Amino acid sequence: MKKNTSEPSKAVIYLRVSTGEQAESGLGLEAQEAKCREYAERNGLDVAAVFTDAAVSGAAPWEECPGLLDALNTIDADTVLLVAKRDRLGRDTFRLAMIQAETQKRHARIVSAAGEGTATDEPADVLMRHIIDAFGEYERLIIAARTRAALAAKRNRKERLGTTPLGYITLSDGVLVPEPEEQATVLRARELRSEGRSLRSIAATLTLEGRQTKRGGTWQANTVAKVLATRYVEAMA
Repeated sequence: MKKNTSEPSKAVIYLRVSTGEQAESGLGLEAQEAKCREYAERNGLDVAAVFTDAAVSGAAPWEECPGLLDALNTIDADTVLLVAKRDRLGRDTFRLAMIQAETQKRHARIVSAAGEGTATDEPADVLMRHIIDAFGEYERLIIAARTRAALAAKRNRKERLGTTPLGYITLSDGVLVPEPEEQATVLRARELRSEGRSLRSIAATLTLEGRQTKRGGTWQANTVAKVLATRYVEAMA
């Protein structure tokens, strides 16, 4: 039971995972919710609602986080915004500062089930929050840098990145090799573009010439745009 009746009595739980795999498995979300509910029960807080953003980056714009926006619109002076860890709110210090400011406007508090300096607004706790947020952003930047390096290495080895683009086939070991007929289609599209033709006009011409898309579908302006992208073309020796 709460000793001070002026303290918040409810919790709005916010959950976030950053990849489709986590969202589909539910393991990340379930673990977060379990930690939040355990915290709420231990501290005498009634869970008023649970909001989720699945497969959303910690640096994504607010408009891409409907769960977070709904959670912020629900909290008030009698409610805490409860997360398993502060990095679930994001891994960008500017974004976190905006969320903190919006929460304060609603006379509410952000609480981390992991602690992380969210117990009070004393100087030591405020400092701890800033440090936690900075390390969250640092970790996101490190992961991004490692990902770029890994992708660059795959490109150098001519391994497939995502779906196999027009102009290539993917071998069983993941290596991309040029497919002459498809490469000819790519080069034809580039030739038409160099003549100043619109994407729609190029699509119509490729269709009339009987050239195939990667999946055998109908040529569209957006399909041509993808084919003209640099990563879809390899110089033919």
